[in-house]
Amino acid sequence: MIDGKKVVALIPARGGSKRLPRKNILPLAGKPLISWTIEAASTCLYIDEVIVSTDDQEIMNVAVDCGAKVPELRPESLSSDQAKTEDVVLYTLDKFAQDADILVLLQPTSPLRQAKHIEQALDLFKDKDAFSIVSVTACEHSPLWSNILPEDHCLGRFISDNANKRSQELDDYYRLNGAIYIFDVSSLKRLKKLAYTDNSYAYIMSNKHSIDIDTQLDFDFASFILTCNHRI
Repeated sequence: MIDGKKVVALIPARGGSKRLPRKNILPLAGKPLISWTIEAASTCLYIDEVIVSTDDQEIMNVAVDCGAKVPELRPESLSSDQAKTEDVVLYTLDKFAQDADILVLLQPTSPLRQAKHIEQALDLFKDKDAFSIVSVTACEHSPLWSNILPEDHCLGRFISDNANKRSQELDDYYRLNGAIYIFDVSSLKRLKKLAYTDNSYAYIMSNKHSIDIDTQLDFDFASFILTCNHRI
C-alpha cells in the first residue's frame, strides 16, 4: 500500500512470441524470464498483490510457482495478436482487482528492472499526484541521426541540418523502455485507455536496466549482464 491505497501489479504474458518463441519462460541466468519480473514485484515494498494474465498453461504454472496470482487463462478474445494490452488491463481490473487503487503494469520482458525502480516510480507517482508514471531511458543514439530510406537508398536528405553537430552539442532525447507503467485506477477506468496526459510523468532509468527482450540478441545481452555483472 501507499498512503492507504491498494497497489496491484499486473504482468501480461502471452504464450505466443514470433521473434523469440516461448521467451517468457526461457531460462535466463538460471530461472524463467518471467520470474525476474514476478520477484521484483513481489519484493516491492508498496505492492500488495501480483497478478499474471496469460493464455498459456505452462506460463501459468511457472507464475504460480513464483508466487503470483493467476486467476484464469485468458479468454480467446484477449489472446490473439490483435488483442491490446489496455483491453487486458481493463478486463483484469474489472474482474479480478476491483479494489485496486493503483495499477503497476510490468512487462515480463524487462528482467533487469528491480524492486527499487518500482518503488522509486511509485514515490514519484505519489509526489506528483499523477495520473500515470511511465519509465524511459536515454536514447543510445540521437534520433536526429535516424531517418527512413527512400527506395534508392540515397542519403542526400538523410540527416537534417540540426544534426550536423558534435554529439556533445545535441539535445538529450529519451525513449520509452517498457519496464514500468503506473496508473491511477479510477482515472484509467474513466478514460478506458492507456493514455499519456498532462498529468503523466517520466521515470528515468539507466540503459542497462532498460533492456527489453524481443530478440535472441536482446536475450543474450541480458544473460551476459546478469551472469557477468552481479551488481546490477
